[in-house]
Amino acid sequence: MYNAVARNKRNTVFIILIFLVIIGGLGFAASAIWSNPSIGFTVLVVAALYALVQYFFASRQAIAMSHGIRIDATTEPRLYRTVENLSITMGMTMPEVYVVQDPAPNAFATGRDPQHAVVAATTGLLEIMDDAELEGVMAHEMGHVKNYDIRVSTIVFGLVVAVGFLADVLVRMSFFGAMFGGSNNDRREGGGGSNPVMIILGLAGMIVAPLAAAGVQAAVSRQREYLADATGALTTRYPEGLARALEKLGAYGRPMLTQNSSMAHLWISDPARPGLMSRIFSTHPPIEQRVERLRSSAGTF
Repeated sequence: MYNAVARNKRNTVFIILIFLVIIGGLGFAASAIWSNPSIGFTVLVVAALYALVQYFFASRQAIAMSHGIRIDATTEPRLYRTVENLSITMGMTMPEVYVVQDPAPNAFATGRDPQHAVVAATTGLLEIMDDAELEGVMAHEMGHVKNYDIRVSTIVFGLVVAVGFLADVLVRMSFFGAMFGGSNNDRREGGGGSNPVMIILGLAGMIVAPLAAAGVQAAVSRQREYLADATGALTTRYPEGLARALEKLGAYGRPMLTQNSSMAHLWISDPARPGLMSRIFSTHPPIEQRVERLRSSAGTF
């Protein structure tokens, strides 16, 4: 467990570097299209500043995108007390607790470290889970907090948003630049703005970049789900509670009204609609495999 925490801390730096490479590639693709090297360097500097901002504020962005409402022991006592008891058991700082108004059963955790953590559950989850199952789900989310998964996931969330936004902007600029033939300087100097080959290569890079970002997002999330399952079961000493909860998520799960692909890896159950692409880039291992692991290792907790 301690090795996993240390590995997650190291991976934070590694993942940021991967995304800076992807974003830098987008910037230099734009440089090639418009024959202006300064564009690439500008994009890299802005991306580095954006990564720093996301480190501190991505959790708030995730809460805003999911329309979470902060609760306390008075407004939602069952959920709040469950999280409070788990915090005491795990010897951790009590995180902020939110409820998301959505009929799809789900939950997530975010934040940069256990001292600045946020956990949330949907109204759909609270409706279908009994106390043991709810405790299992929230222990899983608190496991993400304890293992520092939330730091990695929060940074990935912010940078996936950045890659998608930047790629979309550059594709649109390239499209309109090609449509109107580039600038006068491009036409006189034979720059990338009027060079069909550079435009095609640049556009290809801008299309591939979000796919690469989604692949990193999926790879980051899958193994962390297994680890959080194990941490949650170890905390409650009752893996059957989480196993039953996962089975309910599989049976009653539905696409979330507030789903956003950039934060799919934060949820305990994939909030996206099923389909070929969602399976290829799935941020979660199959629920059946997670349940099997929990039950096969029940005797060790």
